[in-house]
Formats: sequence, structure tokens, C-alpha cells
Amino acid sequence: MTRATALPAPATRFIGRVAERAAVTELLGTERLVTLTGVGGGGKTRLAARVVADLTGHWPDGACWVELASVTDSAHVAALVAAALGVAVEPVLGPARSLTAALGRERLLVCLDNCEQVLDGAAEVAAALLACPDVTVLVTSREPLAVPGEVVWPVPVLDPTDAEALFADRSRGLRPGVADTDTDTDTAVRSLCARLDGIPLAIELAAAWLRTLTPAQIEEGLVDRFALLVRGPRGVAARQQTLAASIDWSHDLLGPAEQEMFRALAVCRGGFTLAMARAVGAKADVLGPVSRLVDTSLVVAEVGGLQVRYRMLETVREYAAARLAATGDTAAVRDRHLAHLLAVATAAEPEFDRDRDAWLALLTPERDNVAAALEWGLTAADPGPGRELAAAVAWLWNTRGRSRDGVEFLQQALRRAPQDRTALQARLLAGLAGIADTATPLDLDPAMAGYEIATEIGDDRLRGRLLALTGVALFFVDAAAGWARSEEALRIAESAGDPVGRDGALALRGLILHLRDRHDEARPVLATAAASLVRRGDRGIGATVVALQSGAAMLTGDLGTARQLAERAAQIAAPLADFHRVGTTTANVARLQGMAGDVEGGLRRMQPILAVMDATGVEVPGTAFVLGELWLRRGDVERAVGRLERAAPASGPMADTYPTALALPVLGTALRLAGRADAAAAVLERAVALAALLDMPGVGAAAREQQGHLHAAADPDRAAGLHHEALAIRVEHGLRTSFPDGLDALAGLAALGDRAAEATRIVAASDRARAELGYPRPPVDVPAHAALVERLRAALEPDVFDLAWTEGTALSLDDAVAFVRRTRGRRGRASSGWASLTPTEREVVRLAVEGLTNPEIGTKLLMGRGTVKTHLSHVFAKLGVANRTELATLAAAHDRRGPG
Repeated sequence: MTRATALPAPATRFIGRVAERAAVTELLGTERLVTLTGVGGGGKTRLAARVVADLTGHWPDGACWVELASVTDSAHVAALVAAALGVAVEPVLGPARSLTAALGRERLLVCLDNCEQVLDGAAEVAAALLACPDVTVLVTSREPLAVPGEVVWPVPVLDPTDAEALFADRSRGLRPGVADTDTDTDTAVRSLCARLDGIPLAIELAAAWLRTLTPAQIEEGLVDRFALLVRGPRGVAARQQTLAASIDWSHDLLGPAEQEMFRALAVCRGGFTLAMARAVGAKADVLGPVSRLVDTSLVVAEVGGLQVRYRMLETVREYAAARLAATGDTAAVRDRHLAHLLAVATAAEPEFDRDRDAWLALLTPERDNVAAALEWGLTAADPGPGRELAAAVAWLWNTRGRSRDGVEFLQQALRRAPQDRTALQARLLAGLAGIADTATPLDLDPAMAGYEIATEIGDDRLRGRLLALTGVALFFVDAAAGWARSEEALRIAESAGDPVGRDGALALRGLILHLRDRHDEARPVLATAAASLVRRGDRGIGATVVALQSGAAMLTGDLGTARQLAERAAQIAAPLADFHRVGTTTANVARLQGMAGDVEGGLRRMQPILAVMDATGVEVPGTAFVLGELWLRRGDVERAVGRLERAAPASGPMADTYPTALALPVLGTALRLAGRADAAAAVLERAVALAALLDMPGVGAAAREQQGHLHAAADPDRAAGLHHEALAIRVEHGLRTSFPDGLDALAGLAALGDRAAEATRIVAASDRARAELGYPRPPVDVPAHAALVERLRAALEPDVFDLAWTEGTALSLDDAVAFVRRTRGRRGRASSGWASLTPTEREVVRLAVEGLTNPEIGTKLLMGRGTVKTHLSHVFAKLGVANRTELATLAAAHDRRGPG
């Protein structure tokens, strides 16, 4: 996977440094962590960028540049690096370990630029990257990281020739003729370059004054400044004194308005716009001062997109911050910075519900400024503006692996006013619940607390959204409760005219219908929600809903459409760089690849997710079982068992949730194929019970099918009953893709029962169905299938075999299923009477005769009342009775007669 990112694009030429480039290049050929150190402004970044550009193509998976100058908290470094690399962060795992897991097999160069103010965070990331055997790390910092294996290479100052060449290059266009040979000019340039110690930034700052001063005047102006530094504070390195003097000198040449603007801009982190400059500087006209700061190289203009953004080099910003602090105005300027960002977020709020991509486009460039404003506002004496900003930008942290930042800011905002019962508190709780949707999905508390406040204040818009979020947590363990919440949330949202709340409730309803295999009902719900969500740019829920549409197509026999929808869901989720959304949608695509016969391709697609899960033991809900299924298809049974045992925990908060239910039948299959029949039987019994508890028919059918395989040799009649139960459930719910699995199982039983011609017809029909569905047998089943066909061919005369095969091939999938269901009573279990009852039906009869109601029977047998009703209707038909009274009479007579 290529992870290359754009290198810094300087507006000026790179000068000299031939020996330095060669030395650093050589180091990167043998060492895995190289740190370029030196004074701020010493050219570390320019040298690193040039070396990386020289080595383009050396690392197959690319070179990624991560600028850390605007980061002030070490805790944020790993998340920023993960975002730059496109690595989705698993919240429990954290960003640093997510990096190790995701990049474990990649050959990549990562450059961490300007690390000195976040040394601990940079060191953590460097250590995480070094855990990947083929990742190389290049660092620029004023101090080493002190990480084992680090090679520190101090960047020297420019030699006199390069220093003078740099000054001459920067002078072009500012003062014509300076670059020409002139003894006096040469002498002045040589003198000032020497006085500036060959520090590139100091030389650039000096050269920037050539519009108004001659080289001789610049050199003369520096004399007094450096004389002062002779008496400077002890312990300050000479080069730092030199750079400080150079910035001092440039600063003192500015006019009062320019100096004031320069100081105010120190609070801006990650760049700024003219609008922000006006706000922090409290000036209406800032173009002149900002342009002057650009002309003097104290501010860098970056052209990109629809407007110019500006930034200070971190060295210069630190100097400006110190100047601002000396005036005592820091608090006032930071207050204005916070107020501006709150105004930006408030103005953007209408876009949040109309076009979330547009909302992100407005706020993402200011992410670092927002973080700085929140750090200030949430610790202020009056936390009100900070709390307002935290609520307004809550969803910003759902992207690019920044959920931990969002949780911290929102929790801090809530702690500042724990007794608040206003709409602001409800919005903060809604923001926290929205992040918890993926980070801690079973946590109901934030959504419930917010719902209670929204109810108190009569805010139906918030109430509906928060109610849907409580349903998201509930449906993991109680589909009925989640459904009830979705119904009420939908009613409230429609009454309040809130399309966002409506779509959230519809998405929840669609998910529950999907899990219950009520796909005909789910389709229109999901289609309505998907169209609105995707149109509005709500990528998180939108990707989930489109993935559900894909899942429905996958289960009901349209694998081509399922693949298209799965790919679309992955594309929708990709910009979020969220581990759960990206992980889940990627797994959907991989699963479909495996079902279509490309098992290895599916496993390759799952590799980044697998790496994270292997490193951490954290399973992404709904995806881990895909790995088990793919390994099973390939025949890697023991590996599948190990993964699936982690995906289907026997205890803990996830034990009785729907992701576990989905994984259990696959785990049972793996255990059966591994020869661990007793363990498989226990897991499959648990799967049947959990499927009944959560009302997930497809899971129950898959578990019964595997139970049938377990009993095939010892009790073929029981096995046939289980396979027919599984097939009946699948027919009832339209789960057509699994029909051929049932046909294959019943063909095998027919062959065991000396019904070779019948088995041949079924196998041929299954082959045709698989070809039409695009659902070939997995590699692990191919040898057994080939052996079965050869056994059938040997058991029949050639013309009989050919005729049976031709008859089977002529059957459509529906005709083949009807055929095996019609022939059920011809051998084995009778089609009517007590002998025709399945074990489950016998248990239902026993409890019904004891006088239990349908709900009571469902509780006893861990199944829904609708399932009990279905079993009883089958029993009545098989026994020829019309009601429970007749059933009790017949049962009593049967008991008196004894078995038979």
C-alpha cells in the first residue's frame, strides 16, 4: 500500500548542502532512526525534505511527511501521525499501537518534522514505528528523542560559500545587482553571513530587508544587536543567541502596527486566515501588516484551495509568543482567538445538517486552532465559550483517528458544569454519545443523560437524536428494546421535522430488520436512509447503511450487487480514517471476495485489520469472524479457531451481543473441521440459543446446519432433520445464497442412505446454482465434493448417473430446494406422525402439554414467541390436530402406548 504524502513545497530554491545531503542519505541506507538536530532555523526541515525528495522510490510503500510544529501536546502526536499515514486508529488500542499493527509489513519512510516541543510523543511514535521491521524514521528536532537505536546527526551551519550563495539567491528580485560582483557588497554580505553564524533562517530574515536597506546597512544594523548578546544570559548557546538577535533585529524594524499583529498571531496554531488575523489582532485592516510580515519572512504565505493561508515557522511563533507574554496581553488575545473560532463553528452549524462534507471542509483546516482554543477556553475562569465550542465541533473528532481528543475535550467540558441542565449540556452529551457509538458502543450513559435533559427542556430535535443513540447501545443485546427506541425516535424526529434524527432512527430500524433477516422490510428503510445520509455527507452512518444493503444482497442471492455496494460503502467510509467504520466496510468487501472464490484476495484486503487485531487482541465488531470464515475457506482450520474464539467471547460484556452471535456458527464449523466435536457441539448449542434470544434466524439456521454435519455419521435421521430445519428457515427468510450449502449437506446424507441417483440430482442442481450465484465451493470443501461425485459415479451405471446429473442440472435453485423438501419423507424420518417430529418440535410439544404459553415456552427454549408459534403449526400439521387440546389428548395416548 502506497502511503506517500506531499513533501513541503518551499517557495525558494534549495542552496548548497551537497556534503550534508550525501551524509544523511548514507545514514538512511543503514540506520532505521536518524534524528537531525540543531538550532531552530538551522535548516533541518529543508535538508530533510531535500534528502527525502532525492530518495523518492527507495521505499516501495512511499515516504510520508508529518509536520508537528503546531502540536503542543505529546498525547496528540501519534493520532496526527496515524492520520497522515491513513492508518485508522482503534480506540482501545490507541494510535501508537495502531501504527505498529497497520505498518508491520510495509517498507516505508516516515519523517517527523519539528519534534522538540513534543519529544515524549515523538519518541513514542518513533518506538512504535521501529517495531515495524521495514519502516525507517527520519526526525528533525532541536533535541534528540533518546530512543534506543537513534542515530543523532547535528546539522551544521552553512559554510561561508553556501551562506553567501543563499543570501545572493534570496536577494534576486528584491534589490537588483546585489548578486553581481561588487567588492563593497561582497564584503558586507560576507560579514553579515559570518555575523549570522551561517544560520539559514537568520540569513533569510536579513535578506528579506533588501527592499529597503542595502547589504551594508543590514550588516551595520546587526552590529549593535550582536554586541548586546556578548553580555547575554549564560547557558544560552551562541547559535540560539544569533537567531534570537536576528529575529529581534527584524522585529524592531517593523512598525508598531506590524509588531502588534506579529505578537497576536502567536496564538494561532496550524496556520491562519486573514479573518483570523483580524480577530486576534482586533484590527479591521490587517492585509498591510500581514503582507509586511510575509515580505520580511516572519510569516509564510501558503497558496492552496480557494484562499491563502498563512503560518509562522515554529521558531518564529515561539519568539512572538514570548513577546506577547511580555506585554501581558496573552489572555486577551487568546480570548479573541476562542471567540473567532466559536463564531466560525456557529456559522458552519447549518452546513452540519445539510452537507457534512462541506462542514468538514470549513473546520478541518482549523483543527489545530480549535484544539488550542479548547485548551484555553475549558480552563478559563468562565468556561462558557469553551463549552459552546466543544459542543459545536464535537463531530470533528470522529475523523482521522482523533476520537480520543474528542472524548477528552467533551468530558472536560462536562466536568466544568456537572450540574448544568441546559441545552448546551445535552449537546455536549450528544457529542460524547456520538463518539461512543464506535469507541464504547455499549455505553448508554451519555445518551441517556442527554435524553433526560432534552426531555426536561422540551427540545424534541435533541431528544429524538439522543433516543436513537440509546437504541444503538441497546440493540447489541436486546433487539426488541432497540426497535422500540427506534420507533419512538422516528416519531419524535418526524414530528420535529428533523431529517438527521429521522435518518438515524431509520438506520437503526434497518439494522435491526437486517439482523432479524427481515430483508424485504429492511430494503426500503435502508434505501431511504442511505440516499439521505450519503447526500448529506454523513459518512459514518451512511457507510454502515450502505454496508447493510450489501449484506442483504449477499444473503439473498445477489452477490454481484452485494460487491458493488460493499465497495461503495468502503469508499464512503475511507475519508473518515476511522478504524471501526473502515475496518467493517473493508471486511465486507473481503468476505464477498472469499465467497466469490478469491479467498487469497480477501485475506490480502484484511491484512491491515488483521495486523492491528493481532497486535492488540482487540476485535472489530462484525469483522473478526470474516477472517475466520476466510481461513476456513482456505483450509487453515486451527488459525480460524484461534481467531474465532477471540471473536466470540464466552463471558464479558460482548458475550451475548449480535457480533458474537454472528461469529458462533463459524466457530462451531471450525471446531468441527478441527475434529473437536464436543467443543463444536457446545458452541453450536450456544449459537442456537443466542440466535433465538436475539431473534436472528439466519444465525440459528447456520448453527443447525453445522449441528446436522456433526450428527451425519452417527444419526443420519437427526442430521437430516436439522438440515431441513436450517433450509426451512432460509427459505422462509429468503436467504438464497445459503441454499446450495443445504443442498450439498442433504446430498451427502442421501448418498449415505444408498440414494445415489437422488444425491446425484441434488449435487448437479447445487453446481448449477453455485455457478449462477457466483458462489463456488470453498477450497476446503472441494476435495470432499470431488470424492462424493466419484463415489456416486461408481455407485451408478454410467447412463443412470448421466441421466440423474442432467435432471439435476435442469433444476433451478428454487426447484432443487422444492425437490429436496418433497423427498424428505421418502427415507429416514416420516413425513407425518410422531416419528416426523424434530427434537425441537418434541420439546415444544412437551412444554405445551404441560400448559406453558408461547412466551413461556420461548423463555424456556430461548426462542421468540413467533418461532414457537411456527413450531406448533408444523406439529399440528404433522400430527393432524387443530389445537392445543387435541394435541394434549394425542400426546397422552402416545405416552400410554410408549415409544414408536
